[in-house]
Amino acid sequence: MRATALLHVMLAALAAPAAAQTFTPPPGCTGFLTVQARGCKVSNHYRCTADAPGDQWRVDFNADGPYFVSRIDRETQWVFSVDLFDGVEQTLAPNPADPASFSGLLATGTDTYDFVQTGSDGRSMRIRGFDTLTGRKVVVDGIELEETTFELRESLPDGTVQSTGRGHEYLHRGWRMFLSGPSEWDVGAGFEPLDRSPVTFAQPGERGFMSAKPDYDCDAQLARSPAPAPAQETRHDPL
Repeated sequence: MRATALLHVMLAALAAPAAAQTFTPPPGCTGFLTVQARGCKVSNHYRCTADAPGDQWRVDFNADGPYFVSRIDRETQWVFSVDLFDGVEQTLAPNPADPASFSGLLATGTDTYDFVQTGSDGRSMRIRGFDTLTGRKVVVDGIELEETTFELRESLPDGTVQSTGRGHEYLHRGWRMFLSGPSEWDVGAGFEPLDRSPVTFAQPGERGFMSAKPDYDCDAQLARSPAPAPAQETRHDPL
């Protein structure tokens, strides 16, 4: 896991907008989707033949380059992620109390979850919450998405709450992924809004596919600001 992760991180760093305008997935991996979002964010999604069926990776870029890499499985569990600012890796701990289930959400309309992420810095975080389909569908750049509502709480082993989030996300059944939506987060100073909703999509052969340059909301002030913690962006393809 660690060797593969480091390879992904290095390749992501080499694809920073300052050096190149496109991202190239690692050897043995194939890109399938680029998502341009609000808040000066572009995400490139890809799959690797060496991984378990259904696993997929994502690299997020802002105006300064790549800042987050994540891997989810077929049920959208957070298998692995790394914050490129501090280098801390997060891994899904074995035997979650209530595993996240994308299939369960689609079948019943609601999915609860309760799992632990173990950090390479020695810290663990318990994440509990739920997703519910609202029944509303939206069309973004010609792609139909289903809206969800969510709430989640992240806490330390001693029960100290680190962050609380609530709001909306979107999902795509065929891609088996969640996409950020309008939400609000409390990390100790009260709830503040955050919106990384998708604006455009690019698939293989389309303009902007595997772009490493975000297109929306990249004004000078935002470009100078550090990227928000990915865990505060979306539940299933976090951080």
